[in-house]
Amino acid sequence: MIHKIGSYMGADSNIYLLTGDRNAIIDTGTGLTTSYIINAIKQIIGDAGTIDIILLTHCHFDHIGGAPAIMNAFGCKTYIGAKDAPAVREGDSLFTLANDFGVDIPPYPVEDLTDGDIIDLGDHKLRVIDTPGHTQGGICFYDEISSSLFSGDTVFEDGVGRTDFNGGSIKLLRNSIKYLIDMPIKGLYPGHGSMATDGHAAVVRGMEIVGD
Repeated sequence: MIHKIGSYMGADSNIYLLTGDRNAIIDTGTGLTTSYIINAIKQIIGDAGTIDIILLTHCHFDHIGGAPAIMNAFGCKTYIGAKDAPAVREGDSLFTLANDFGVDIPPYPVEDLTDGDIIDLGDHKLRVIDTPGHTQGGICFYDEISSSLFSGDTVFEDGVGRTDFNGGSIKLLRNSIKYLIDMPIKGLYPGHGSMATDGHAAVVRGMEIVGD
């Protein structure tokens, strides 16, 4: 099952909990309200339950800030796209945008993901898709079982991600959207805003905004 956690403050990303044979978190919010998030997770999986893996769509603070506390709470590892991983490992506030939030983010360990990697959770089978543009190493996760796309800030229900941050590129984002538009997407789970039951239509609208 797919559960949306939070958000508990406006700056947090959407946080998704995937439950089944193995449990995963996709994106973790800013970390400024992580105690509420951890409690919400435990209410779903139970006090004896665990999180097996944390998956991050990109390196911006509003998506990665909560990972250290969740890792500590559940003893799991965190994974992110290979090109965004150095910013997290080095605590690079320019690329993580921590400076924009007026906070420091300490470096923490993350493992690399590359295009085509499969995260098999049993009930969900997530394929990693490189979708640079919003960041240089942004990725989406496509669930090959439910045909759901966890799109981070690449595409939303009614638009696409910004490209004016460090590492952003409108050209790369356009190419990423062109790839996604041909995929059979039944559910869109973006990094902010509402989920879409007709994800493919949402991606089409995003493509129109980006342009041909």
